[in-house]
Amino acid sequence: MSDTFSLSATMRDAGRAIQTKRNEGRIPAVVYGHDIEPRTIELDHREFTRTYRETGENTIIELSVDGARPVNVLVKDAELHPTTNRYIHADFFQVRMDEKIETAVPIEFSGEAPAIRELGGVLVKALDEVDVVALPADIPHTLAADISTLVTFDDVIKVGDLPATKGVEIRNDSDAVVALVEPPRSEEELAALDEKVEEDVTKVEGVEKPEEASAEDSTEASEKPTEAK
Repeated sequence: MSDTFSLSATMRDAGRAIQTKRNEGRIPAVVYGHDIEPRTIELDHREFTRTYRETGENTIIELSVDGARPVNVLVKDAELHPTTNRYIHADFFQVRMDEKIETAVPIEFSGEAPAIRELGGVLVKALDEVDVVALPADIPHTLAADISTLVTFDDVIKVGDLPATKGVEIRNDSDAVVALVEPPRSEEELAALDEKVEEDVTKVEGVEKPEEASAEDSTEASEKPTEAK
């Protein structure tokens, strides 16, 4: 790995409320791993957000707690607040550099597909990540998929077409489709889709067209005989 990422943290003070720490720009977190005792820590929100944006969940971070010797971790989970979009909790998995692990690696699409540029097709990304097994130091940050190979609508990129990386085993089926280009829909197809949507709406229980209902009511009313007084 060419880049080194690091974070500093402190052991969490159980005597202070978690929400108070969040208000002060701190994130509560947990560090766990094989054969180690889980530790509750806290770290700076801004520093974590900046680092996590670059590393994602598949790049090693050197985590130092209370100034101690750094340990190698991966972010296993980062929980966002539903309304503020600020991180409110993080889980770190402490790895052993001599032990293979399984994780997801994002697929990075590049290039320009002739089937889009020249034929007006639409790119369909069937997969945006793959599962890999590798030593922590060998895990790639992303795997590249060059869509310039999509010349016609019959061309596809499969998992087996992704570039091989030394020491990395991709667990997904090699024949699984990563991306393809679909032909543009014709005006007839678009019209048929619109018609189908309109039909589906009228089939929903309790849905009726007010104007039709009122017209029927007025017709029935005019056909009723006038009662004799």
